[in-house]
Amino acid sequence: MFGGIVETVGRILDSKVSDGCKHLTIFSGEFYKDFVIGESIAVNGTCLTVTGFKEQSFNVTVVPETLRLTNLDQLAIGDEVNLERAILLSNRLGGHYVQGHIDAVGEVINLNFDNSNAMLVTIRIPKSLSKYVVNKGYITLDGMSITIIEAKEDWISVTLIPHTQAVTIAKYYSEGVKINIEVDLIGKYIEKLLEVRRNANTN
Repeated sequence: MFGGIVETVGRILDSKVSDGCKHLTIFSGEFYKDFVIGESIAVNGTCLTVTGFKEQSFNVTVVPETLRLTNLDQLAIGDEVNLERAILLSNRLGGHYVQGHIDAVGEVINLNFDNSNAMLVTIRIPKSLSKYVVNKGYITLDGMSITIIEAKEDWISVTLIPHTQAVTIAKYYSEGVKINIEVDLIGKYIEKLLEVRRNANTN
């Protein structure tokens, strides 16, 4: 489980494909020094397992299903990625509960800056996700817990403050960029409960 608060930006040092899987070595610098093999880490919001580590880098393997559903298949050596380790129960939860299970890949279709240098971003999303997004609700974009400004059938708009741009890969966003999207889990549970109730009423 994650909080959607990006801790640091890493960089792809090595990328190899074997048996349909993508094996990544990611530079994390001095930020992480107490990794445990098998722990979870969110890479661009995607929950992956640490398979090895050195003093300033770590390794993960991305399986074919994850490559199909996320933007990780596009990563190349030198690319930067948002990183967040799993939350501790003692941590403040500054964002919202994030699983790291990507629902779909969206696409930036418009960028504008207001007078405060906040970045207004419009993102195309699959219509199948529209029922889970609401105005002022949560959404996770490349691992960032963000508040939705406006939600429509096939797009959403959000604001990225200057701090978020400075400390995440959002600084590289431009029209056409693909973004990992995870919708708020609460909506899925509500949908499931309502479905069970409807089925019970028809029996």
